[in-house]
Formats: sequence, structure tokens, C-alpha cells
Amino acid sequence: MGIEKHLRVTGTSTVSWKDAVVQTVLEASKTIDYLSNVTVLEQRARIDGKKLVEYYVELDLAFVIDRDRD
Repeated sequence: MGIEKHLRVTGTSTVSWKDAVVQTVLEASKTIDYLSNVTVLEQRARIDGKKLVEYYVELDLAFVIDRDRD
């Protein structure tokens, strides 16, 4: 039986919400093994004048616990 743990993280991008998700998952995968899925919980953006200048995503990252790991 596998055990899944969830971690809530916030990521940003100056390009798009999609880029914020991709970059956040890439960064998290550097230190978290066995990532299994991601759920977008919230999206927001910072506005400067009439333009969106920064995109924020709040994510629920899930990963599987490795019981055999020392």
C-alpha cells in the first residue's frame, strides 16, 4: 500500500500561469522525490498599470512516501 503526502507551495512567473506551474514543479522536483501529481488551487496576478506583470499559482503537490528508504 502506498502512502501519498501533500505539500502546498506557491510559485511565480513573469510569463504566464502555465509557466508558473511548470517552473514550480521543476524546482520542487529538485528536492522532492517521487512527485506523483499536482493540483492548481489558486491563480492570481499582479497588475502594473493596465498589464499583468507577475503570475502566481498556489499548488498542491503530491508525492509517494518511500518506506524502503533509509
